[in-house]
Amino acid sequence: MTAKILDGAALARTIRGECALRAAALTKAGTQPGLAVILVGESPASAIYVRNKVKACAEAGVRSILDHLPTETTEAALLARIDELNADPGVHGILVQLPLPPQIDERRVIERVSPDKDVDGFHVGNAGALMTGAPRFVPCTPYGVMKLLEHAGVELAGAEAVVVGRSNIVGKPQAMLLLQRHATVTICHSRTRDLAEHCRRADVLVAAVGKARMITADMVKPGAVVIDVGMNRIPDGPNAGKLCGDVDFDGVSQVAGAITPVPGGVGPMTIAMLLVNTLEAAERANAAQQAAPAKA
Repeated sequence: MTAKILDGAALARTIRGECALRAAALTKAGTQPGLAVILVGESPASAIYVRNKVKACAEAGVRSILDHLPTETTEAALLARIDELNADPGVHGILVQLPLPPQIDERRVIERVSPDKDVDGFHVGNAGALMTGAPRFVPCTPYGVMKLLEHAGVELAGAEAVVVGRSNIVGKPQAMLLLQRHATVTICHSRTRDLAEHCRRADVLVAAVGKARMITADMVKPGAVVIDVGMNRIPDGPNAGKLCGDVDFDGVSQVAGAITPVPGGVGPMTIAMLLVNTLEAAERANAAQQAAPAKA
């Protein structure tokens, strides 16, 4: 068996094209969507992520504001800047690139972003809304995974889904989204006993652990759909430094029914869904603005 490749790059291009049309309509109506991105420090990986997000905004007609702050930025200074962006009606989405330097409390920063502008979906209010099935913003990576599964026609109702990873950014929200689509969901993590046995039960397997090629062919049920959220560098050997996921693609693709590549799978979808969330925030703000005179 050779797995079908789930092309996230192609689907993301389609979604970004749709976002461009929505952004143009909003701008014509007098509201240009705006996304503020804050980068603290000099992490090369974070700089690449931010650059890709800013580029995607430009291509979609979304105004982007990039605040690149020095590594020594204090927590108080960062919070003050977030307060300014919260109060700016021209900014509809705020994204603080993680991780942050050690002197800054990430949780405090996440909670300072207005829930109405939290296009990452990380604020506790948005996390709670997702948990109860009425999300305001869905975290971008799990949102992208669900769009990939939907586009591929994967039947989730009654399926057994296994999520390897329990982060607030991917693992937990991914499990909630799969549960809402009526899958039976197992969350595995670093202390799960006999991880391979859990994985082999999965009709849909989502790997989000940040460990290069951790999921191997013997851990995958024949015909399963395998979603690789990982983005790692091969540590050694002839391919040292090359990008790879959490899944051993060469081996698993011979067992699975469908699989996402790295790169070109989940990564492009994450950026596409960030644009979707930003457009949704701008559309809500525009609707509220249009309704305001009628209430006066």
